[in-house]
Amino acid sequence: MTRDQSLLVLFCFMTFFLAIPAAKAEPTKYPFSLENCGVKVTFHKAPERAVALGQNSAEILLMLGLSDRVKASAFWPTQVLPELAKENEKVKLLTVEKPTLESILAEEPDFVAAQLPLLLGPDSKVAKREDFSSLGIPAYLSPGVCNTRKDTSDIYGSREKLWNMDLLYQEIDELSRIFDVSDRGQHLISKFKRREAALRERFKSNPDLSFLFWFSSASAADNAYLGGKNGASGFIADVLGGHNAITTEAEWPTVSWEGIISAKPTVIVAASLDRNRWDLDKAENKIAFLKNDPSVRLMDAVRNNHIVIMNGAAMNPTVRTIYGAEEIAVQLEELGLDK
Repeated sequence: MTRDQSLLVLFCFMTFFLAIPAAKAEPTKYPFSLENCGVKVTFHKAPERAVALGQNSAEILLMLGLSDRVKASAFWPTQVLPELAKENEKVKLLTVEKPTLESILAEEPDFVAAQLPLLLGPDSKVAKREDFSSLGIPAYLSPGVCNTRKDTSDIYGSREKLWNMDLLYQEIDELSRIFDVSDRGQHLISKFKRREAALRERFKSNPDLSFLFWFSSASAADNAYLGGKNGASGFIADVLGGHNAITTEAEWPTVSWEGIISAKPTVIVAASLDRNRWDLDKAENKIAFLKNDPSVRLMDAVRNNHIVIMNGAAMNPTVRTIYGAEEIAVQLEELGLDK
C-alpha cells in the first residue's frame, strides 16, 4: 500500500469515527434529583423560567437550545460566542457584572444556574442557596468550581489535581437532564471530546514549552491575576503539550512581576476581556506593557515575541476553555512552536 493510499484509509477511518452519533439518552423522569456540590436538588418538572448567573451557565443553556426557557443572565466578562448571539438576544441581560438578589427574583425564576461561588455560595454577596430554596427555587452550581479546596482566603480556593473536561461534561449532562434534553447534552459532549482529541493529536508533549496565563491587573504597579497551575489554564497548557509556568495550586494567584520573570515562561498568554473594569483587561494594553516595561521586556518570551492572545473567558473552567486552546493552537503554529 502506498503512502497516499494509507493516508486515504486513515482519513476514511477518522471520518467514520467522528461521524458516530452519541448514544441515545433516556428522557428525564420527574421528580428528578441529583447531588450538586454536596446538596441534594430536586426538580418536579423541567424549568421554564431559568436565570443563568455567569457566562458559562448561560452559554451551556444556549448550546442546549434552551433560549426560550432562559429568562435572564448576568456576569459576562466577554461577548457571547458568535454562533449563540442570535439566541442570546432573546435573553434579558441583568448586568455584565454581579447582579443583585432583588433583580434575580424580579424575573420570577423557577431555576437558577450559577458558574461561580461568588455568584451562588455561602460567602457570596449576590445569593446563597437558602435565598432560593426558601422560595422553592432549585439552584445549581457548576461542579467544576465546587471541587476546589477551601483552604485559602481566596473565595475560588485551590486545586490539588489538574482540572479536566470531565467536570464540564458532568455539568452539560446534568443541565440537559434537568431540562429533559439529554440527547442534546450527549451530542454536545461528543463534539467537545472530538475537539480535545484533535488538539492532543496535533500537539505532542514538549517539556520545554511553558505558558503564563495573564488574566488582568488593576494597574501596571499591581500584581497580576494569573491562571493557576491546576485550573483551566493548566489544562490548556497540557492539551497543547506544555505546562503552566506558574506552580501555585491557587485557582487565581496574584503574582508580582518579579515572580513572573523568575518563572521564565516560553509563551505569555494575554487574556482579552470585553468588560470595562481595568485598562489591562484589554490584550493590546497588556502587550504594550510587556514590550515597554524596562524589566519585563527583557524576558525571553517577550524578546522572542512569543506572546499570544486568548479570550479571557477560557481561563475559567467552562465551555470556553477548549475554544481558548484552539485560539492559542493557531498562534503557536504561526510562531513555529507546534513542533
